[in-house]
Amino acid sequence: MPTPVSSDLTQKSLSFNSARFLISASRLEECPPDHGSEVAFAGRSNAGKSSAINCITTNGKLARTSKTPGRTRLINFFSLNRENCRLVDLPGYGYAKVSRDMKDDWQQHLGHYLNDRRCLRGLVLVMDIRHPLTDFDQMMVEWCEHNNLPLMILATKADKLKFGQAKTAMMGISKKLEAFQCVEHLIMFSATSKRGVDECREALTAWLETED
Repeated sequence: MPTPVSSDLTQKSLSFNSARFLISASRLEECPPDHGSEVAFAGRSNAGKSSAINCITTNGKLARTSKTPGRTRLINFFSLNRENCRLVDLPGYGYAKVSRDMKDDWQQHLGHYLNDRRCLRGLVLVMDIRHPLTDFDQMMVEWCEHNNLPLMILATKADKLKFGQAKTAMMGISKKLEAFQCVEHLIMFSATSKRGVDECREALTAWLETED
């Protein structure tokens, strides 16, 4: 029989349901103080990143979802119930109907965050299981490998495929990533069916509880 968890420990447990919007930043100097632990979510536009964040936190309105790809251009921070633990929603990449200068500017500031944020504990790369490992996905995997940053991959929209097709797709992704040491988790995920949510939360908890 499992050992009962004391009420004190329960109160201190990291709760993703507690996620609340903290602040938006367009550049590194506007981000919260660089201490504690953060895990950032990245993904090509329309890969299901916002839906994944909303599903993990059981808050359907936490991260904006839009049928207009690339709408979110700010780095959005969400606080959790444990002090200095945050989830970060990075700007979607691709298809945005903005000027080239604006796109270059926002990608530059995104790069500053990824390169210079010391409290970043890991990156969650959200990719559509039906269209995995785009050029952007590959770039992010290689960036994590180069910077020794732990990477979790959520293969989203798994409910759009039959289970056998989804398993085959996962095997293909796994094979293409087997040379990368940074990939710690590869999770079949669906915000609709909730597949992979518990596994994702467990991995996020381990990262966020990492000491400085």
